[in-house]
Amino acid sequence: MTLSLNIGNLFSDSSSHALVDELRKRTSEEEILDFEEKFNSKNEQNLHIYICRFLKNRSISRGLASKWLVTIIKNKESKINALKKLNN
Repeated sequence: MTLSLNIGNLFSDSSSHALVDELRKRTSEEEILDFEEKFNSKNEQNLHIYICRFLKNRSISRGLASKWLVTIIKNKESKINALKKLNN
């Protein structure tokens, strides 16, 4: 399946459903972070913004959203800590 990752400002139902389906497919941290990187490189807004919108609109479960957001945040914190160590 090919997913058009360029959702941009147009947030149609089909794009929304396709993205939720893609989020559900990824189960490992590696898959999640790989998808996030690809998504963020092709879209105006980062993936976490869409996940938060889905959560607000109750389009995805709290469990799925939290899994993705925790993975994304832990990865960002890890990168920040690595950079801090390099600068010290």
